[in-house]
Order: sequence, then structure tokens, then C-alpha cells
Amino acid sequence: MDRQEIRPSMALLLIAITIVTGMAIAGVRSLQTRSQDTWSVSRQLPGSTSQSANTGGSGGIARLAPTAASPFITPTPDTPHPLPNLRTQVEQHTVQAGESLGRIAQRYSVGLRQLVDENQLANPDLLEVGQVLTIPLPDPSKIGPADKVIPDSELVYGPPGAGFDVAAFVQNQGGYLKRYSEEVDGQPASGAQIVERVALEYSVNPRLLLAVLEYQGGWLSNPNPKEGKQDYPIGVRNPARKGLYYELSWAANNLNRGYYLWRANGINAWLLGDGDVVPINPTINAGTAGVQHMFSVLYDRPSWEQAVGDGGVAAVYYNLFGTPFQFTYEPLVPSDLSQPALQLPFEPGKEWSFTGGPHGGWGDGSAWAALDFAPPGEGLGCVISPDWVTAAADGLVVRSQDGVVIQDLDGDGLEQTGWALLYLHIDRQDRVPVGTYLNAGERIGHPSCEGGVSAGAHVHLARKYNGEWIPADEDLTFNLDGWTSSGLGREYDGYLQRAGRRIEAYDGRSPENAISR
Repeated sequence: MDRQEIRPSMALLLIAITIVTGMAIAGVRSLQTRSQDTWSVSRQLPGSTSQSANTGGSGGIARLAPTAASPFITPTPDTPHPLPNLRTQVEQHTVQAGESLGRIAQRYSVGLRQLVDENQLANPDLLEVGQVLTIPLPDPSKIGPADKVIPDSELVYGPPGAGFDVAAFVQNQGGYLKRYSEEVDGQPASGAQIVERVALEYSVNPRLLLAVLEYQGGWLSNPNPKEGKQDYPIGVRNPARKGLYYELSWAANNLNRGYYLWRANGINAWLLGDGDVVPINPTINAGTAGVQHMFSVLYDRPSWEQAVGDGGVAAVYYNLFGTPFQFTYEPLVPSDLSQPALQLPFEPGKEWSFTGGPHGGWGDGSAWAALDFAPPGEGLGCVISPDWVTAAADGLVVRSQDGVVIQDLDGDGLEQTGWALLYLHIDRQDRVPVGTYLNAGERIGHPSCEGGVSAGAHVHLARKYNGEWIPADEDLTFNLDGWTSSGLGREYDGYLQRAGRRIEAYDGRSPENAISR
């Protein structure tokens, strides 16, 4: 059956579009402690990947069926996951700044067409702040599939992905990706470099990104993809965001969105590209939820079921790498995990401002893993501050480029394993180089606007454990010199609290959000 790609209205597409040049401005409600999955546990880091033969040709990689010698490993279903109940009463919603009709539709698990018809909207892409919408009752179709596509550890760029060589794998393929290049942030980048960059930025497994890229665009097997697939390999088709970096970033952000919404018990239905509402099967896992969500934005029901079923992206993955469940690493985040000692990321005696409560670690699809701090001074906007961002803990610098510094806290030189800290918007001038071991309090660089989207110089601090973004507003909150973080249910809104004193995040400088070491 041919897949029917849906080109959603901009209202629906805005559910999933991220500001893919780096940090977006929104986040998803953060994850909760996950239950143990029921497939086997492996704590060994795979040293290599299984690669099936590439049949070549212009039609893509052949879909191999499992055999007695190489069967698919079929994990048992999870214990049903707690999901929010579907609404039983009509509601009213007042449009807020920055909202789209598509995002409102997903929030209330209602079809986009239902929402348009109920409110007699002539143009669903135009809403006014303060406009009151009637939210009808959901009209869901049958429940979604229960097939597990991947384990959680094959969505997250964690320990099993750390040994995977993207460049070597791409070089062995015969498709368009091997010879592709484009400019990213003004610098030339090969196709393999773009895949690796997106995987690192969003902390999404590069094997999964490659499988999605092949399923959607045929870029690994086809040296000359069909018209439209060279500019839009994933199929988003936003003229302002064409090219591999933007398209693959969109995919990574939406894989994350489904994953972390599922972990947070924050969603009960997928809104498909044609406006259909599909209740989520409660026995899937977070990794599968990420895959189901990403494809839900692109397709109608038949094509979506094909994409997330055995013959879809799972078959492409199997032909490229073998069964994904050979890379299972559970649990990614142990239930008894505790944060190492961390301190505020600036020098003593300096009064900084707490400008951002819990929000997305990277993009608006990840957990609310980050906090923002702005340096002292009278300068406004994107000026390079003379003040210093300092290390929050002891650790090795494993990445330092494009406004990003990653510090590995467990000493193995890998940001995909154990605790890692992200410092974003670090100016290139005086930025600490890769390979430097920093003790807590030693200088990292100057806060700026470099890397992603920012309206003023600041540092964006986030935590990962085994590649998974750790939320700042759930059980394992930030603890920085005794200041603990909490959220208010809205991105960027939240508190830091210590010894009876509470500071609320504010996007500016005032005595109320001042903080010092």
C-alpha cells in the first residue's frame, strides 16, 4: 500500500515545529519516574552494531522478513501506562499568546476539523489573543496499535548508542546521504556530520534518526531521491526550513515530544495529520510513543499504522541494524538515582538573576530539564558579558562548540553515559576547550546569545543521565548550592528555594530574582 503523506495546515504543523537552530523557547511537561520494562535487562555497552546487507537500487532497502535463524525479538507488553482520561464535558478555552489551533487541539485531544467546525473558523491559521473557543467532546477512532517499535534506549542517545560510528556507517551506504552537504550556522557540514550533530543536540539515538531518514526519504539506499525528497527528506515541507538539518531536527524534536509526554503521563491520544484523534494504547513504551507521535503529525490513519507497524520504520531499522531490542539498556534512569553535588554556575560575590524556570533541555520536545541565569550588569540584549560561567561540578569537557559546552561527570569521556551537564550560550571567546578537566567553580566561558535562540546574554543549564533529559520540576529536581528547583506548570515559570527563601524566575533583572553564591 502506498503511503499517503498529509500536508497539514500550518495550525496543525505548529504542534510539532521547533526552532531547530538550537534552543527553542518552549518545553514539554516533564517526565516522571518510569516503571521497569518487561524485556530483558542488559547493562553492557555494545561495542559494535549488526548491519544487514544493503540491497541497493532506487526503491530503497528491501523489507526483510524475520526467519527462524534471525527472528524479530518481540517484547512482552508493558503494564498498562496511566493515561489522562478523555474529557466528558464541553469546555471553553481562551487563546493565549503563542498558541496555535493545532496545539490547542492536541491539548484537548480533539480533532482539528472538529475544532474548526465548532467555532466556524474561516482561517484556522489565524487566532487572536483573548479569543474564546468552544472545545467539543473528543470523537476518537479505534485505539492505536500495541506493537513496540523500539526500546527506550534506542530513542534516547544513551549508552548503547555511544559506540556507534555515524560517519563510518554512512560511508558504507550507497545513497544520497553519503555525498550530501549543506551549510549549518555558516559552516559546511556533511550528511553524516548533520546526523551526529542533531543526535547530540536533541539526545536522540542516531540509529533511529537514520532509520527514519531512510523510511521517509530513502536517503541511505537511493543515490537520487525523488523530487521533493532532496529538500524535504522527512516530509515536513516548510519552505523556511528546508534541508537535512532542519528536517532531521524536526524529527528529533517530535520523537522527543512523544517520549517525554508519555513519561509525564501528559497525553492520551495522538492527533493525526488529517485531524483524526487516536487514543493511545496504554501498553506501549516511551520509545514507541515517540515514534508514534512523530509519524502522527505526518500521516492519515492507514499510512500512520503502516509507518509504526511491523512493515514500517521498524522493518527499515531491522534491515539496517538488526533488531533494536538487542540494544536494550534498562533502566536508563534508575529509580534510586540521586544528583551529584552541584553548585550555582557562576563565581562567588557576583549577583546574577534567575531568569528562567524549568523549560526544555533542547528544543520544545524534551523534558523541562533546564534553568536560566543572566549575568550582572546594565547591558541588555545580546551583549557578551565580561562575567564568567563556571563549572557546577568536577568533570571533563567533552564538547565545546556552537555556544555549547558539555561536561561529563563520570570521567569516561562520553556524554551518553552517566551524568552530563549542558551549558548553552557560551561565547566562543575564552570558551574552555575539549579535553579540559574542570573542578567545580573553574571558568567555562562568558554568557552570550551564541547557540540557539536568545534575546539576551545568559547561561542555560541542563542535566542528562544516560542521555535522558532529567526534569527540573519533578522528583529529582536541581539542587544548586542547596537551592532546589520547582515548576508552576508553565514553561519558564518556577522557583528556586533554600532555607525558607524563595526566588521566582523573571525574564529581567530585579531584586526579587537576584541570586548569588
